[in-house]
Amino acid sequence: MARTTDGGGTPVPQRLLAAATRLFAEQGYDRTSVQEIVEGAGVTKGALYHYFGSKEDLLQEVYARVLRLQQERLDAFADADEPVERRLRAAAADVVVTTIENLDDAAIFFRSMHHLSPEKNKAVRVERRRYHERFRALVEEGQRSGVFSGATPADLVVDYHFGSVHHLSTWYRPDGPLTPHEVAAHLADLLLRALRP
Repeated sequence: MARTTDGGGTPVPQRLLAAATRLFAEQGYDRTSVQEIVEGAGVTKGALYHYFGSKEDLLQEVYARVLRLQQERLDAFADADEPVERRLRAAAADVVVTTIENLDDAAIFFRSMHHLSPEKNKAVRVERRRYHERFRALVEEGQRSGVFSGATPADLVVDYHFGSVHHLSTWYRPDGPLTPHEVAAHLADLLLRALRP
């Protein structure tokens, strides 16, 4: 039976995901073998297949874990007892920070999502849609109450912000002039300015 942790206590699934993420980022999904992943994680193929059914399952989980984190955080912001403008700003900044903190995961996913089966691709899209709809609901709440302008449809406002988020992996560099929180503040400010009545 496969051990669930290594000597340092890191669970095997996390080690497999870390190795897969590093290799997918360095070499590309299609050029990374299962053997390279298990060697990088220091486990057997049996251990990989115990936790993940395939290399494709690893690809799906690379992105799904980030999306779960972002959904959990968005739900907390949306449910907070704060003015809608403050809740939207916090949510808009958070998705930037969490994307930058998981930049390899986001880059891998957008570069490799076409390798997912139609079923897995659909499952990921459903989760992304759920996130976008909760974010859009904050915009709509502010528009209904007159805090935000209703001149631009909420869907377009959301697409505008997430277009910026999805391109972070193409230009953001950790050694660049802006910290993740500074980038997040600028993009959240742009979003809020676009919604001013």
